[in-house]
Amino acid sequence: MPKLDVLSTSAKKLAAISVSAKIFSAKINPHLMNQAVRVYLSNQRLASARTKDRNEINVTHAKVWRQKGTGRARHGSRNAPIFVGGSKTHGPSGFQTFYKKMPQKMKQLSLFSALTAKLKDKQILVIEGLEKIKPSTKAFDKIFHALVKQPQKLLLLIDIPQDNLKKGTGNLNYLQLHLAASLNTYQVLNSRYLIFTKSALKTFEAHYAA
Repeated sequence: MPKLDVLSTSAKKLAAISVSAKIFSAKINPHLMNQAVRVYLSNQRLASARTKDRNEINVTHAKVWRQKGTGRARHGSRNAPIFVGGSKTHGPSGFQTFYKKMPQKMKQLSLFSALTAKLKDKQILVIEGLEKIKPSTKAFDKIFHALVKQPQKLLLLIDIPQDNLKKGTGNLNYLQLHLAASLNTYQVLNSRYLIFTKSALKTFEAHYAA
């Protein structure tokens, strides 16, 4: 079984714990991870783009030119899409949806694949004792600089919301706080280091134990 070191808030090793092989020693599947990321990002999109159709263009209702005698094709409205300033044909309506679905089993496998890759690259840390730290940005900044030399894109995973963590890490622009039970593939791949609290790791493994 794969193992992870449990670190103190001063980055000292406290113990080594075994973690689930199902989660942290899965087959690494780049194609499945790619699909999971595309589905996640697509589902974050909002239909904000919108163009006007012929009924909404505010221009003159006079004919473009007279019906006969010009030698040109007859036209009745300057709102037509072929004219400059006219409407848009088949443009975005503002109601289109980008929602995509992915089977739950595939989501899990892509998550396990991403976590396995992170563990292989030694980018998963486990820490104990954060709940005892006072809600101070300076104190938490010191802790994370001890854990990682140049902290960038850290994802701190907790089991339950904690006020001291929320207040103490809120101003750290290199860190995001998230509940472990709702972790997804995109968040794993988009972060440089995953930092589990010891209790969050147990909760996370129990969530996927079945």
